[in-house]
Amino acid sequence: MEINKIKKIMIQKVKIDSIFENPTNPRTINKVKFDKLVKSIKTFPEMLSLRPIVVNKEGGIIGGNMRYKACKENGLKEVYVIKADKLTDKQIEQFIIKDNVGFGEWDYDLLSSSWDSTELADWGLDVIKNDWDQLDYIEEEVENKTFEDDGQIIILLSEKHIQNKRKIKDDIADWLEQNYKGSEIK
Repeated sequence: MEINKIKKIMIQKVKIDSIFENPTNPRTINKVKFDKLVKSIKTFPEMLSLRPIVVNKEGGIIGGNMRYKACKENGLKEVYVIKADKLTDKQIEQFIIKDNVGFGEWDYDLLSSSWDSTELADWGLDVIKNDWDQLDYIEEEVENKTFEDDGQIIILLSEKHIQNKRKIKDDIADWLEQNYKGSEIK
Protein backbone atom coordinates (compact mmCIF):
# COMPACT_ATOMS: atom_id res chain seq x y z
CA MET A 1 0.00 0.00 0.00
CA GLU A 2 1.42 3.37 -1.03
CA ILE A 3 1.22 6.23 1.45
CA ASN A 4 0.71 9.64 -0.10
CA LYS A 5 2.97 12.39 1.18
CA ILE A 6 1.07 15.11 2.96
CA LYS A 7 1.71 18.45 1.33
CA LYS A 8 2.39 21.26 3.77
CA ILE A 9 -0.23 23.94 3.58
CA MET A 10 1.12 27.37 4.34
CA ILE A 11 -1.16 29.80 6.13
CA GLN A 12 0.07 33.34 5.66
CA LYS A 13 -0.99 36.63 7.17
CA VAL A 14 -1.24 39.25 4.41
CA LYS A 15 -2.42 42.81 4.04
CA ILE A 16 -6.15 42.76 3.30
CA ASP A 17 -5.62 45.07 0.30
CA SER A 18 -3.30 42.49 -1.33
CA ILE A 19 -6.25 40.17 -2.04
CA PHE A 20 -9.49 40.84 -3.89
CA GLU A 21 -13.03 39.52 -4.24
CA ASN A 22 -14.01 37.08 -6.94
CA PRO A 23 -15.96 39.26 -9.43
CA THR A 24 -17.99 36.19 -10.50
CA ASN A 25 -18.65 34.84 -7.00
CA PRO A 26 -21.97 32.96 -7.25
CA ARG A 27 -22.70 33.34 -3.50
CA THR A 28 -24.66 36.14 -1.87
CA ILE A 29 -25.47 36.97 1.72
CA ASN A 30 -28.43 38.90 3.10
CA LYS A 31 -27.95 41.84 5.47
CA VAL A 32 -29.05 39.96 8.60
CA LYS A 33 -26.61 37.11 8.02
CA PHE A 34 -23.83 39.50 6.99
CA ASP A 35 -24.30 41.47 10.20
CA LYS A 36 -24.05 38.18 12.15
CA LEU A 37 -20.84 37.32 10.30
CA VAL A 38 -19.36 40.75 11.06
CA LYS A 39 -20.26 40.28 14.74
CA SER A 40 -18.87 36.75 14.72
CA ILE A 41 -15.49 37.92 13.43
CA LYS A 42 -15.43 40.80 15.89
CA THR A 43 -16.16 38.57 18.89
CA PHE A 44 -14.04 35.57 17.81
CA PRO A 45 -11.26 36.80 15.49
CA GLU A 46 -9.10 33.79 16.41
CA MET A 47 -11.26 31.70 14.12
CA LEU A 48 -9.84 33.54 11.09
CA SER A 49 -6.45 31.86 11.54
CA LEU A 50 -8.17 28.46 11.75
CA ARG A 51 -10.36 29.10 8.69
CA PRO A 52 -8.25 31.23 6.37
CA ILE A 53 -9.40 32.79 3.13
CA VAL A 54 -8.35 30.76 0.08
CA VAL A 55 -6.86 32.70 -2.82
CA ASN A 56 -5.54 31.86 -6.29
CA LYS A 57 -2.01 32.74 -7.44
CA GLU A 58 -3.09 36.32 -8.31
CA GLY A 59 -4.66 36.89 -4.87
CA GLY A 60 -8.24 36.48 -6.09
CA ILE A 61 -10.50 34.94 -3.47
CA ILE A 62 -11.85 31.49 -4.31
CA GLY A 63 -13.05 30.68 -0.80
CA GLY A 64 -14.10 33.20 1.84
CA ASN A 65 -15.52 36.18 -0.07
CA MET A 66 -18.08 36.90 2.66
CA ARG A 67 -15.47 36.60 5.44
CA TYR A 68 -13.28 38.99 3.45
CA LYS A 69 -16.12 41.54 3.24
CA ALA A 70 -16.85 41.12 6.97
CA CYS A 71 -13.15 41.59 7.79
CA LYS A 72 -13.13 44.81 5.77
CA GLU A 73 -16.33 45.92 7.55
CA ASN A 74 -14.54 45.32 10.87
CA GLY A 75 -11.61 47.44 9.70
CA LEU A 76 -9.06 44.62 9.75
CA LYS A 77 -5.82 45.47 7.99
CA GLU A 78 -4.53 41.89 7.70
CA VAL A 79 -6.12 38.48 7.11
CA TYR A 80 -4.96 34.88 7.01
CA VAL A 81 -4.85 33.19 3.61
CA ILE A 82 -3.95 29.92 2.00
CA LYS A 83 -2.65 30.24 -1.55
CA ALA A 84 -4.06 27.59 -3.86
CA ASP A 85 -1.55 28.41 -6.55
CA LYS A 86 -1.25 24.92 -8.01
CA LEU A 87 -4.91 24.47 -8.99
CA THR A 88 -6.05 24.47 -12.62
CA ASP A 89 -8.84 26.80 -13.71
CA LYS A 90 -11.25 23.84 -13.71
CA GLN A 91 -10.20 22.85 -10.18
CA ILE A 92 -10.72 26.45 -9.04
CA GLU A 93 -14.26 26.42 -10.48
CA GLN A 94 -14.92 23.13 -8.71
CA PHE A 95 -13.46 24.43 -5.44
CA ILE A 96 -15.66 27.55 -5.48
CA ILE A 97 -18.80 25.42 -5.64
CA LYS A 98 -17.74 22.53 -3.42
CA ASP A 99 -16.45 24.89 -0.72
CA ASN A 100 -19.97 26.32 -0.38
CA VAL A 101 -22.09 23.19 -0.70
CA GLY A 102 -23.49 21.96 2.59
CA PHE A 103 -23.50 18.18 2.37
CA GLY A 104 -24.39 17.54 6.00
CA GLU A 105 -27.55 18.20 7.94
CA TRP A 106 -27.96 19.48 11.48
CA ASP A 107 -29.26 17.19 14.20
CA TYR A 108 -31.69 19.70 15.72
CA ASP A 109 -32.61 17.37 18.58
CA LEU A 110 -28.96 17.14 19.63
CA LEU A 111 -28.43 20.87 19.14
CA SER A 112 -31.48 21.75 21.24
CA SER A 113 -30.44 19.43 24.06
CA SER A 114 -26.71 20.24 24.07
CA TRP A 115 -26.36 23.83 22.90
CA ASP A 116 -27.88 27.17 23.84
CA SER A 117 -30.24 28.15 21.01
CA THR A 118 -29.67 31.87 21.51
CA GLU A 119 -25.90 31.38 21.15
CA LEU A 120 -26.44 29.20 18.06
CA ALA A 121 -28.53 31.95 16.48
CA ASP A 122 -25.93 34.58 17.45
CA TRP A 123 -23.23 32.43 15.85
CA GLY A 124 -25.16 32.47 12.57
CA LEU A 125 -26.98 29.13 12.61
CA ASP A 126 -30.56 29.31 11.35
CA VAL A 127 -32.38 27.96 14.35
CA ILE A 128 -35.98 27.81 13.18
CA LYS A 129 -37.20 26.41 16.48
CA ASN A 130 -35.55 29.31 18.25
CA ASP A 131 -37.12 31.80 15.86
CA TRP A 132 -40.60 30.47 16.55
CA ASP A 133 -39.91 30.35 20.28
CA GLN A 134 -39.04 34.02 20.14
CA LEU A 135 -42.35 34.58 18.39
CA ASP A 136 -44.15 33.06 21.37
CA TYR A 137 -47.28 35.08 20.72
CA ILE A 138 -47.64 33.17 17.44
CA GLU A 139 -46.53 29.77 18.71
CA GLU A 140 -50.00 28.45 19.44
CA GLU A 141 -51.23 29.71 16.07
CA VAL A 142 -48.53 27.92 14.07
CA GLU A 143 -50.54 24.73 14.43
CA ASN A 144 -53.22 26.41 12.29
CA LYS A 145 -50.93 26.97 9.29
CA THR A 146 -51.73 25.30 6.01
CA PHE A 147 -49.50 24.83 2.98
CA GLU A 148 -51.18 25.60 -0.31
CA ASP A 149 -50.22 23.94 -3.60
CA ASP A 150 -48.47 27.09 -4.77
CA GLY A 151 -45.99 27.05 -1.87
CA GLN A 152 -47.82 29.62 0.22
CA ILE A 153 -47.92 29.37 3.98
CA ILE A 154 -51.05 30.78 5.54
CA ILE A 155 -50.98 31.60 9.24
CA LEU A 156 -54.32 32.24 10.88
CA LEU A 157 -54.34 34.53 13.90
CA SER A 158 -56.99 34.59 16.58
CA GLU A 159 -58.72 37.82 17.55
CA LYS A 160 -56.59 38.18 20.67
CA HIS A 161 -53.54 38.73 18.44
CA ILE A 162 -55.09 41.28 16.07
CA GLN A 163 -53.80 44.25 18.11
CA ASN A 164 -50.25 42.90 17.51
CA LYS A 165 -50.80 42.42 13.76
CA ARG A 166 -48.10 44.92 12.68
CA LYS A 167 -45.44 43.46 15.02
CA ILE A 168 -46.35 39.90 14.03
CA LYS A 169 -46.10 40.80 10.34
CA ASP A 170 -42.72 42.50 10.86
CA ASP A 171 -41.36 39.55 12.87
CA ILE A 172 -42.51 37.04 10.26
CA ALA A 173 -41.06 39.20 7.46
CA ASP A 174 -37.69 39.27 9.26
CA TRP A 175 -37.81 35.50 9.78
CA LEU A 176 -38.69 34.92 6.12
CA GLU A 177 -35.89 37.21 4.93
CA GLN A 178 -33.39 35.30 7.07
CA ASN A 179 -34.58 31.87 5.98
CA TYR A 180 -36.31 32.25 2.60
CA LYS A 181 -34.75 35.16 0.70
CA GLY A 182 -37.09 36.65 -1.86
CA SER A 183 -40.28 35.51 -0.14
CA GLU A 184 -42.99 38.03 0.63
CA ILE A 185 -45.97 38.60 2.88
CA LYS A 186 -49.30 39.43 1.27
